Amino acid sequence: MGNRVAVYRKEHFNAAHRLHNPDWDDAQNFAVFGKCSLPNYHGHNYNMEVKVVGEPDPSTGYVIDMKVLSDIIHREVIDRFDHRNLNLDTAEFKHLNPTAENIVVVIYNLLRPHIDPTHELQVRLYETERNFVEFPA
Repeated sequence: MGNRVAVYRKEHFNAAHRLHNPDWDDAQNFAVFGKCSLPNYHGHNYNMEVKVVGEPDPSTGYVIDMKVLSDIIHREVIDRFDHRNLNLDTAEFKHLNPTAENIVVVIYNLLRPHIDPTHELQVRLYETERNFVEFPA
C-alpha cells in the first residue's frame, strides 16, 4: 500500500426541520423527540466535514482537487439543502425523518457517486457545537 492521505473539506448550510413520525400522535412524538417535534419546525446551522482518503495522483499530487470537491459539495448538498425546510422543500426528506443520522447518510449517498470509487469517503455532520454524527462510522 502506498502513501494514503486524508483530505478534508469543511462546509456549512442552514436548514429547518421537524422530527416527527406521522404514525404517532403528537403526545408520542413529543415524548420521543421533545421540542424538536413541535409543528412549526426549528433550524440549525449545520457544519460538515467531508473526508476523502486515497493515494495522491502522481501527476498532480492531489488525492482530489479541493476546488473540485468544494464544487461537488455545493452542487449536491449546499444548493439542495441550504435555507430550506428539509421536511417540506426536499425530496430526500418527504418520507424520511430528517434526524442528523438520516441527514448524514443522505449527504454521503449524494456525494459518493461523484468521488473516485478507489477513494474512501466519510461525512461528519455537526447539528450543534456538541452534537455530531459520522457516516460511515
